[in-house]
Amino acid sequence: MRIYDISLPLSASLPVWPGDPRVCVTRTKSFEAGDGVNCSHLSCNVHSGTHVDAPFHSLPYGSTVEEMPLELMIGPAYVGLVPDAKAILPTDLERLNLPHDIQRLLLRTFNSLEWAGGRTEFTPDFAALTPAAAKWTVERGIRLLAVDYLSVQRFSDRTPATHVTLLEAGVVIVEGVDLHQVPEGSYQLVCLPLRLKAAEAAPARAVLIKE
Repeated sequence: MRIYDISLPLSASLPVWPGDPRVCVTRTKSFEAGDGVNCSHLSCNVHSGTHVDAPFHSLPYGSTVEEMPLELMIGPAYVGLVPDAKAILPTDLERLNLPHDIQRLLLRTFNSLEWAGGRTEFTPDFAALTPAAAKWTVERGIRLLAVDYLSVQRFSDRTPATHVTLLEAGVVIVEGVDLHQVPEGSYQLVCLPLRLKAAEAAPARAVLIKE
């Protein structure tokens, strides 16, 4: 069995969405200061790093993150390669030839090279889904969709149509996964967001297991 940790480390060097604060981990107690323990304080946007979007992110009356069904975030998954597309279209997803029963899809694009290279600044021209690709995802019966940058939709999009289409259909959105070392194929996914009360998103620890 091999375990791939596809979560981004939370640190001050992690890229964040423009306008969001950087992740900040501050030591509040330390052995060096004579406290007898080490303690730290974490401050970050709930959309930092690897995180799960709840329907409330884009839908005024949507469910919040602690209400999301965990069974959708644990189970068989497929990593599909979309290496060249910047605007991911339905035709790009069709070419994946997904297993007929797969409900959890992770997309590995050129975005994953950003994590491999250790880039610390936000990249606006990342690969993401078009609204039409989001509609295809819903119609295909995908229940969880994970992408390898900080948003499932393009930075240049004028409306949140991609998010809305997925979240209205109950699709779990996982953003900011690191797939640069993960080959295409079938895995077991475990993705557990923090149980934040009444929040629209939460950082998550996500792993893929290859048996």
